[in-house]
Amino acid sequence: MNYLFNGPENADITFVYAHGAGAQMDSKFMERVAEGLGERDIRVVRFEFPYMQKRRETGKKRPPDRTPKLLKAWREVITDLGGSEKLFIGGKSLGGRMATMVAAELEDEGAPVKGVCVTGYPFHPLGKSEKEYLRIDHLMTLKTPTLICQGARDSFGWWDEVVEYGLPDTIDFHWADDGDHDLKPRVLSGRTMRENQMEAIDAIANWLKEHV
Repeated sequence: MNYLFNGPENADITFVYAHGAGAQMDSKFMERVAEGLGERDIRVVRFEFPYMQKRRETGKKRPPDRTPKLLKAWREVITDLGGSEKLFIGGKSLGGRMATMVAAELEDEGAPVKGVCVTGYPFHPLGKSEKEYLRIDHLMTLKTPTLICQGARDSFGWWDEVVEYGLPDTIDFHWADDGDHDLKPRVLSGRTMRENQMEAIDAIANWLKEHV
């Protein structure tokens, strides 16, 4: 497994951050979050799922692996980096969703991770917000402390949708004002994507330090 590292090697907090479905671990969004957290004395480790590694090697786009293979990759990374009891995990979109799923599995096995942080959770497929499409079953019983940084108008889960789900108190939220799936606001909002992203980075850093 190839990794990218940011932040001090001897940091008190290690946060493993997985990419989304379509962008690699060195995308601009991933870079900004990883560098921002690293500047706040958090060690950030990025990796790529097998399908994305193959895309990097061949240059050909590939669809994401099936869920079991993605979860297997997460488990391998967690073991490789020292074990669940030492790590916070999370990711962008797909990577974050898989992080919450592996966290739920590890809870059941008595080996929970320290916490989960997600940027842009895909609560439902694009354009399919009906109840039967929601990806929240495992979240309803998740005991591991979790932070979700979500754009208030994220097409994969708007604020007014998500607040009606009745998610447990173990899940905290940071809402990016007028933000989309990358936390980018509309020009008329008077805000910038950088402002929203930097506020999310601050929220993640503060949350991690509170839960270390």
